[in-house]
Amino acid sequence: MSNPILKLIAQRIALGLLLLLAVSVLIFAGTQILPGDVAQSILGQSATPQALANLRESLGLNDPAYVRYFRWLGGVLSGDLGTALSSRQDIAAAIGGRLKNTLFLAFWAAIVSVPLAILLGLLAVRYRNGFIDKAISGLALASTSLPEFFVGYLLVYFFAVKWQIFPGISTVYDGMPFLERMKAIALPATALTLVVLAHMMRMTRAAILNVMQSAYIETAELKGLSPFDIIRKHAFPNAIAPIINVVMLNLAFLIVGVVVIEVIFVYPGMGQYLVDHVAKRDVPVVQAVGLIFAAVYIGLNMVADIAAIVANPRLRHPK
Repeated sequence: MSNPILKLIAQRIALGLLLLLAVSVLIFAGTQILPGDVAQSILGQSATPQALANLRESLGLNDPAYVRYFRWLGGVLSGDLGTALSSRQDIAAAIGGRLKNTLFLAFWAAIVSVPLAILLGLLAVRYRNGFIDKAISGLALASTSLPEFFVGYLLVYFFAVKWQIFPGISTVYDGMPFLERMKAIALPATALTLVVLAHMMRMTRAAILNVMQSAYIETAELKGLSPFDIIRKHAFPNAIAPIINVVMLNLAFLIVGVVVIEVIFVYPGMGQYLVDHVAKRDVPVVQAVGLIFAAVYIGLNMVADIAAIVANPRLRHPK
């Protein structure tokens, strides 16, 4: 691999780490300005002033904000995400199973949505301005216009309540048989697929159409190649960089943006865990989950940037 590529990759990694550090500051600052009193929420309204003061002192809430931030950051860097205030459980241990459930849901949504989005994008380009292109684009526009909670409730109404094909509450647990787990996540995975499918398909179509205006495409047409061969062999490989970017962005959304879907289907993932502890004003949990979501989002965007760099022929074959 040439030096320009290594240099750009190192720059992207350094920028990603710097951005994650900045996001950690914002997350910590945001949780500190939340209304209410952490000690009061733990002990209840009947707590005495002395008990509240003692708890604040034991939790380190009386320390300056910068001291608490660096103490929290040091714990994160050493693998200690802290202890949940509401349950006194270790956050890292509690998040482990939740993160596994969220990744499982996002994985199956991605397995369906990514190949389908690329296939529909290729079909839309092959039959551009025709009935198939207009039908695919129209359905994509309609899907994009619907908010994810509305899509989720529609799926619950028809497939869980009216037809009773799939469960409306996605309960999963350790040791659950694979087929039962797949049936449990069918509706939330479908909702996530519909949310990201349209955007990926439209961006795939736009990226390939942009390449189709190039001179070498005209040369391929003059050689007598079929339209689908031109798209598959010449247009699609040269449009792969922007397609990778949009796929990675939507994969990040599948993991980070599952909060609404998990709440609708009561799915025991990271999003549901976050919402439950925001209601309890459990600041350490909110900080830990927020930082994990930020790390996943920044990490996948960094992977997209690096993939786009590696896919750039001008960097792979410098003059």
